Amino acid sequence: MDGEIARVYGNRLRVRVCGLCWQDDNLLVVCHRGVSANGFWAPPGGGLETGETLEDALVREFLEETGLHVLPGRFLFGCEFLHPPLHALELFFEATITGGTLRVGDDPELPLLTDAAFLPVTTLAGKATPDAHGIFRLAGTAAEVRKLCGFYRI
Repeated sequence: MDGEIARVYGNRLRVRVCGLCWQDDNLLVVCHRGVSANGFWAPPGGGLETGETLEDALVREFLEETGLHVLPGRFLFGCEFLHPPLHALELFFEATITGGTLRVGDDPELPLLTDAAFLPVTTLAGKATPDAHGIFRLAGTAAEVRKLCGFYRI
């Protein structure tokens, strides 16, 4: 892990909101540099700001990271990511595109994003840790990801 990531995000609990946005059986993901040697693929999302609703955070994060406007849907599941110095609680929601054009966006805290794409879940599951989000260890197909519910430690 990049030392800058640990400095900015480490040693504190972060609440993150993330969205699952589908195009048929392909899931929208963004690639972050510095997390692993090959890049880290994960659904768009990020930290909740004080006074911000979960839905507003999801809309903001999608626009920042992908250039897409989304409509937040129902809550799907939660994850705890605990790999010191990083610790996050992630809340996953459905997200439906309402406008915009897919592009590689920005993270205002650190310039980490290198790609944004709709990819098959089987491709993401094949990347495994540390190159893809832990949900792809839990669910290796689009059908399995769509069935995730509850709370997971990843």
